[in-house]
Amino acid sequence: MNDAKVSVGFSCQRCLQPINIDDSFTALGEHTLAELALPINSHIEVDIESQSASMDHFVPPFRFAECSGTDTNGFMLLSDGPDRDLLSQNLRVKAELFDTLSNNSEIDHPLCDECTDTLLELMDKQLKMAEDEWNDYNNYLKKLELTDDVPNVDLLEKELNDLKGEEERLLQELSELSREEDAIKLAVKEQEVEKQRLSNEEEKYWREYTKHRRDVITTEDEFRSLECQMSYAQVQLDKLKKTNVFNVTFHIWHSGHFGTINNFRLGRLPSAPVDWSEINAAWGQTCLLLSALARKMNLTFKNYRLVPYGNHSHIEVLSDGKELPLYGSGGFRFFWDTKFDAAMVAFLDCLQQFKEEVVKKDPDFCLPYRMEKGKIEDSATGNSYSIKIQFNSEEQWTKALKFLLTNLKWGLTWVSSQFTEEKQAV
Repeated sequence: MNDAKVSVGFSCQRCLQPINIDDSFTALGEHTLAELALPINSHIEVDIESQSASMDHFVPPFRFAECSGTDTNGFMLLSDGPDRDLLSQNLRVKAELFDTLSNNSEIDHPLCDECTDTLLELMDKQLKMAEDEWNDYNNYLKKLELTDDVPNVDLLEKELNDLKGEEERLLQELSELSREEDAIKLAVKEQEVEKQRLSNEEEKYWREYTKHRRDVITTEDEFRSLECQMSYAQVQLDKLKKTNVFNVTFHIWHSGHFGTINNFRLGRLPSAPVDWSEINAAWGQTCLLLSALARKMNLTFKNYRLVPYGNHSHIEVLSDGKELPLYGSGGFRFFWDTKFDAAMVAFLDCLQQFKEEVVKKDPDFCLPYRMEKGKIEDSATGNSYSIKIQFNSEEQWTKALKFLLTNLKWGLTWVSSQFTEEKQAV
């Protein structure tokens, strides 16, 4: 370390920035110290607390003279040169100066220029406020001096006492209201706890309600679905009740010169050579229909038994057990297998027995075409047509089969009407 002098710095007691002290403060006379010891704030008090919001920092007062040379809160001498005693003496003088100023005012010293300007502005504002207040009082005093009415002091004192009593009463009322407020706050706190509990209960309730509501909606959807299914099933059941199984199963109609059953043509024409497999299928449906109608009426045919077997259906002769086939094959010939002709004649006989059984139950029933010994007679023209193929033409055989299906359709209609009446009666 060299022998040069090191200046000692102080920090501003407001902004804590380092400041340099003028050398003229190193030597102060007794008169100067006496003047500085006079109270600075005897007439004007600077309310530091109320103005603290306008100050950046506020440092509690401390005494520079009490700081040791090695204390971190004070100052430290950075030189061991020959002027050490002189510097210490100057430092003590300055410290005593700042302590004296701090003791006689509400403000700690030293202050930097900026902080001093701020403090002066603050003091000017307070001075202006004090002057305004003094002017108001002075004007009021002059007004009182000019008026002739002298205020009644006793009346004013009485009014003052009344106001003080009112103040005490209001303060007591305020105290009671404060106690009530505390009680109300406690009650509100308890109610808040109860509110929170009820809120939790409500949330739990809504969760359960939502769950049950979802179950109800699902159940209602299932119920409506079941109702729709039941309604559909009921409609289908009513439709089935009104539907005749014979009419649905066996559809007898015509296609040109051919009679048809379930769209199978029964017969052959030179202009329309129907395949024998179709004819055999038509005979199988015809045999099945007559057998079903007889079973519905509890009719047992004499001499014959119908055996429906698709396109290989046949009629059994009860006397000798002979089977008469209701199917054929090959072309149309004059000399045909007599068993096929005998089977068709036997079928016509069974249809005649069915007609006679219906007449027993309904005397008004009749068929459009009369049947006798293997022939069908057209009552409109009086012509008869053989059911046989042998010694017959395709046209006449086909027309006989068409008349046979027409008679069978009439019998089907009569049985269907009886079946419908039975269902309605049930």
